[in-house]
Amino acid sequence: MKTIDKIYINGEFITSQGTEYFDLISPVTNEKLGQVILGNQKDTQNAIAAAKETFKTFSKTSKAERIQYLKNIQTAIEKRKEEFINTMVEEYGGTLQFATISYTYMLKSFDSAINLLNTYDFTKTMGESEVQMTPLGVVGIIIPWNSSNGFICSKLSTAIVAGCTTVIKPSEMSAQQTQLITECLHEAGLPKGVFNIVNGLGEIVGAEISSNPDVAKISFTGSTNVGKIIAKEAVNTMKRVTLELGGKSPNIILDDANFAEAIPLAISAAYMNNGQACIAGTRLLVPENRLEEVKKLIKEIVSNTIVGNPKNETTAVGPMVSNKQYERVQNYIQIGIDEGAEILIGGLGKPEGLEKGNFVKPTVFINVNNKMRIAREEIFGPVLSVITYKTEEEAIEIANDTTYGLQAYVSSLNEKRAHKIASQINAGRIQINGIGHDPMAPFGGFKQSGIGREFGTIGLEAYLEPKALIR
Repeated sequence: MKTIDKIYINGEFITSQGTEYFDLISPVTNEKLGQVILGNQKDTQNAIAAAKETFKTFSKTSKAERIQYLKNIQTAIEKRKEEFINTMVEEYGGTLQFATISYTYMLKSFDSAINLLNTYDFTKTMGESEVQMTPLGVVGIIIPWNSSNGFICSKLSTAIVAGCTTVIKPSEMSAQQTQLITECLHEAGLPKGVFNIVNGLGEIVGAEISSNPDVAKISFTGSTNVGKIIAKEAVNTMKRVTLELGGKSPNIILDDANFAEAIPLAISAAYMNNGQACIAGTRLLVPENRLEEVKKLIKEIVSNTIVGNPKNETTAVGPMVSNKQYERVQNYIQIGIDEGAEILIGGLGKPEGLEKGNFVKPTVFINVNNKMRIAREEIFGPVLSVITYKTEEEAIEIANDTTYGLQAYVSSLNEKRAHKIASQINAGRIQINGIGHDPMAPFGGFKQSGIGREFGTIGLEAYLEPKALIR
């Protein structure tokens, strides 16, 4: 059993001033893996003070220096590939396939950051003035448990490109993953105070980051409800905020799509990351006159979807991260039943032989209308709602009838037609005939899916403040 009793401030692993420990529980067996000490308000204040002091010099570093720091981090991470993958599988319950993809994305985030530094001009001419794009200051990074180290790497790398220093609050549930990335960052030899990491609860560590006047910006990924709390607190000191929040992504399959390809892709989009993904395509919109065909394909695919130990290479859906999350998903399945939706496959309870862990039966509802709670609220588990439409216009209307707008999907053999539909969907990213990631394109949400964007030039400029010199 592992005990993590250190936090990282000003270039050193130090003993937290907190006294409370949080148990790390295996999502596969619900047995205790270890424990982590929770940082307190004073730890967080010390981390912010270190970042503030270092910002004075780090903000003046050259592009070449920042590129070297990014390369150093990447090299340190490359040395420990198997540890990163195995720790994510064990602690979080992500499948081996997902953990491997996540590791690849981690490394690519540094390639993208280096590309930005090589191409971005921090001094521009606008009108007759010189505009300097200057680093904001200390950035508070607050992240969830569903891709912990991936979020740390993408946000921290962007902060380094901008010349900002950081205080990072990961989820306490991801402490073993956090320990690993912290060791790599330490090995990379960044100036003391560029990054500081405090394990702790949102209402303590997160609250201090959100309210402390020495934090200039917050980059948060998580639930919409928590994002609203952070935004309200941040406005008191006029912090800049980037909020990547929840989603209820529509997946429109047009009548001319290859259903034999589109339906398996739709299942993958719905069940990615064990269903614990803000971008999961959890509303499947299909032509009404093709419903029977869709039902047959879904039953065949889902019945052959392997649920089980995430360490196995063939496992497609692993456990929910915690018993609390398992109960949340069960509650939503019951809500769907109570609302009158019909379970096509899956349902309540745990799959046979997996009673010890937080495993959910991959579930698909049919006879769903877009007013039902299972079609409107983020479930964050392997639960898919199938909704029928009669016309393209109705499909677009249903897709946009949501408080969210993070991601969407469109499938059609006619790419021009798919592009036309995609252009009418109110979401930050629309996937056309696939599931992909472009690290140089902006990512973020419309409506209650967030504020601002991450990645690429637009994401970088969220860490910068324009300064106009008028001569």
